[in-house]
Amino acid sequence: MTKPWKKGRGKLGVFDPLMGTWAAESETPMGRVRCTRTFAKMSGGKWITLEADWDLGGKHYIEHAVYGVDETGQVSFWSFTSDGKRSQGSLTDGTDIHPEAIAFEALMPAGLARMTYWPSEDGSVNWAVESKTKKGWNRFTQHVYRKSD
Repeated sequence: MTKPWKKGRGKLGVFDPLMGTWAAESETPMGRVRCTRTFAKMSGGKWITLEADWDLGGKHYIEHAVYGVDETGQVSFWSFTSDGKRSQGSLTDGTDIHPEAIAFEALMPAGLARMTYWPSEDGSVNWAVESKTKKGWNRFTQHVYRKSD
């Protein structure tokens, strides 16, 4: 069993284990990909920003996301990507993946998607993206991130 992530106070305290810069490398059908994700507090901790940089062999795909508490009191995100797309979603249950998972769901043009972070025994962070099907969740991307700052 992994050691519990030390979460902070308040609704955005769930992000405390993710603060800082994390890096992963993966083989994909497009070749080797290196992705860095940097989580930082903004405006005195009222918001969390994510800067993700996917290096696809010199070509970069960038995501800028902001996490915060929406007008209904739910932890939500707003994401903007370098290809001009955007998405938004909210915190959801990811305990089917791991008891300490931090998961978000968003309705995308292709249907419901879920993005999940969860801890590994060695201190790294797992990240996966899944689409909802009639049979359950279909995982199509997974990375293991290691702290790089």
